[in-house]
Amino acid sequence: MITISVCMIVKNEEQQLRACLDSLKPIADEIVIVDTGSVDSTKAIAAEYTDLIYDFPWIDDFAAARNFAFSKATKDYIYTADADEVIDSANIRLFRQVKAALLPEVEIVQMHYLNLMEENTVYSSKRELRPKLYKRLRTFEWVNPVHETVRLDPVIYNSDIEIQHLAKGNHVKRDLAVFRKALARGMRLDKTLHSMYAKELFTAGDVTDLADAVPFFEESLADPSRSGDEQREARCVLARAYRVTGNIAGFVRLCLREVIASPCAEMCAEAGRYFYDSGNYAEALCWLNDAVFETQPVITILVTGSENLDLLADCCERTGDPESAAKYRKMADEWELPETV
Repeated sequence: MITISVCMIVKNEEQQLRACLDSLKPIADEIVIVDTGSVDSTKAIAAEYTDLIYDFPWIDDFAAARNFAFSKATKDYIYTADADEVIDSANIRLFRQVKAALLPEVEIVQMHYLNLMEENTVYSSKRELRPKLYKRLRTFEWVNPVHETVRLDPVIYNSDIEIQHLAKGNHVKRDLAVFRKALARGMRLDKTLHSMYAKELFTAGDVTDLADAVPFFEESLADPSRSGDEQREARCVLARAYRVTGNIAGFVRLCLREVIASPCAEMCAEAGRYFYDSGNYAEALCWLNDAVFETQPVITILVTGSENLDLLADCCERTGDPESAAKYRKMADEWELPETV
């Protein structure tokens, strides 16, 4: 049977930490807690479960904090958890089965992450596979009987274990601040972070957040090394930023270019919002209909959801179509994230 180090980074988690650790006790052979500056009772609660508690000064870098936590682990595998996660008894039984039978060549175990936030989330579905259990020490080996090479791809096992994400809110504003500081240090965002920055701006960015992001996404749009997906994300973010900051010339230029080339839900929604705010509800209705029903999102599926369905309903009411308005209100009330992507 393998042994497991549970590794966590925490800060001011007194409301949720005990439930998380109670759920993890049955599978943990050691628990490593790294605190990044709590001023509540987080560390006292952690001390009820482990004496492996470390302080790590917060440097606006989650990877650095997690790497420090991993460096303190001593068991065969490392399970990484956040304080707002819990695993129920049925899934703990599944976890114990995996722990008892896991083959030594498996280096990563993925588990199903259940996102229970319906709104204001960067997630695209209620359920997604995530790597959660990692082999602490990786062994490199040669493969192939001829033209031999070292196997570099990790051996991954997709388990049936489900983890409940019981977030009390979202951390988008905190994350946007981290993005700004990283960019100020000259960091180049890779494709994944580029996408996440765009998603978090669309999810919860206010006028100031969007205005602050304009130089980065203008540079991204002009960078020939950025992929087509990244450039489409940049155009969508800039369209929203230009609209909310009153740069109408920039907004119209981007919308026209995107709609002619390959319309997406975000750009149609921005055009719909522009005409809605201008009082042209008939034109707004056309664009919002395209956003919700006729095009695919580039950044976030939320653009096809409740907010724009409610705007559609409002446009119908203002243009004398109460029957369609009622239909769209009902759709808005019933809209949910899809179960899986």
